[in-house]
Amino acid sequence: MAGGGFTIDAPSNGFDGKLTLSVVITCIVAASGGLIFGYDVGISGGVTTMVPFLQKFFPDILRNAAATEVNMYCLYDSQLLTLFTSSLYLAGLVSILLAGKVTAMIGRRNTIMLGGAIFFAGASVNGGSENISMLIVGRILLGFGVGFTNQATPLYLSEIAPPKWRGAFSTGFQFFGGIGVVAALCINYVTAKHAWGWRLSLGLAVVPAAVMMIGAFFITDTPSSLVERGKIDQARQALHKIRGSSIDVEPELEELIKFTEIAKSVKQEPFSTIFKRQYRPQLIMAFAIPLFQQFTGINIVAFYSPNLFQSVGLGHNGALLSALILGLINLASVLVSTAFVDRFGRRFLFILGGILMLICLIAVSALLALVTGVHGTKNISKENAILVLVLLCFYAAGFGFSWGPLTWLIPSEIFPLKIRSTGQSIAVGVQFIALSVLSQTFLTMLCHFKFGAFLFYAFWVAVMTLFIIFFLPETKGIALESMYVIWGKHWFWRRFVEGEVEKNNLP
Repeated sequence: MAGGGFTIDAPSNGFDGKLTLSVVITCIVAASGGLIFGYDVGISGGVTTMVPFLQKFFPDILRNAAATEVNMYCLYDSQLLTLFTSSLYLAGLVSILLAGKVTAMIGRRNTIMLGGAIFFAGASVNGGSENISMLIVGRILLGFGVGFTNQATPLYLSEIAPPKWRGAFSTGFQFFGGIGVVAALCINYVTAKHAWGWRLSLGLAVVPAAVMMIGAFFITDTPSSLVERGKIDQARQALHKIRGSSIDVEPELEELIKFTEIAKSVKQEPFSTIFKRQYRPQLIMAFAIPLFQQFTGINIVAFYSPNLFQSVGLGHNGALLSALILGLINLASVLVSTAFVDRFGRRFLFILGGILMLICLIAVSALLALVTGVHGTKNISKENAILVLVLLCFYAAGFGFSWGPLTWLIPSEIFPLKIRSTGQSIAVGVQFIALSVLSQTFLTMLCHFKFGAFLFYAFWVAVMTLFIIFFLPETKGIALESMYVIWGKHWFWRRFVEGEVEKNNLP
């Protein structure tokens, strides 16, 4: 097991199960929960470059664009415009405060359905918006839907998949998120030509929400969640369905019941339990990895890539097409992660992706500084604009096979059952805090930092890559119930979990 560059072994509980068709279909359906998150990420940036949308809600931006002297970095600097993006994540943060308990009470599957229904309502309001207030209310509803879904779906995938393939199946959430991004960018490219196009782009978010809700209706909840809620017979049926009818599921069911009884015997709230010393490693990972993911800058680039590419001279259609290319590159790179995450492990992909992103961010910053000047007032040639696009494509690829899918995977697999839902809530909550702050401030930061904005993210990519090298142990192939072993054998974290290791008679 990797820890600070070393390799150690950890036991598995032996309940690997078979890779059944039922597991594959169930995980695909559950992973479709990523569609709504990806669709929103892809649709927002394109809509905010549509002239009819800006005329109706943000006319000041059009007046700025018509000015004789325009700083390319400041064209879209509007706090009201960034509120359109960030309000969703502020609402998502609020929903996360409830999502942990909701997921424990009604189950992973039902929480996914609930999130889809709320997102459906938000998309309907956005598509029919007549003023800023309706627009923001719709975004808030979307945020609640995304919050519930992002909390429940990674947990579902982590608990339902056999340990040997857990990494591959868990990347499905990010893959469907990528599909959502690409679909949204395609829709934006078509609808941008019409006065009512922005309404169609925002309103069509009801489609991925409906797909997710309908699909979730036909799948079973996870055995862990069913046992946690006392539904033992349903848990047995679920295990037979996903592990194969010929597999004796009683030993695995008995172990799930044992861990659930241990968790319930601790008369403490999950939020107080998770802050105990022996869970310090997992808690820090739940904070650090989602926070670091946002400091890669990827979602900011995704939100505002149409604005960015239009600013550097690719034109409106060229900007939307460039954003679509970025989305396709990211989607393809997620498949790379799916193929190799359970073969080479989480650490290798994290580190390789970090190095690639770091090189690309430094190169983009240097190129923009060279061709646009220190103040960003020089015109950039089409050739150099295309070179910026190429560098950002490599950057998106580095993210797509590393920090994209693995940020959802790691928090969902490292916590014990009794605090797993709470741990996932913290991880998603941290992500939403960072998303709301960065999305609200990026365009202003781009205006003031200019090309230095990309150096800002490059610094953080360097920091987070070093963090992974020294502090993240390898988790591939380890059963969820045996995951505590890796912390006891890590050079740094073992000082926090020594008592837990001794209690479980671990070597």
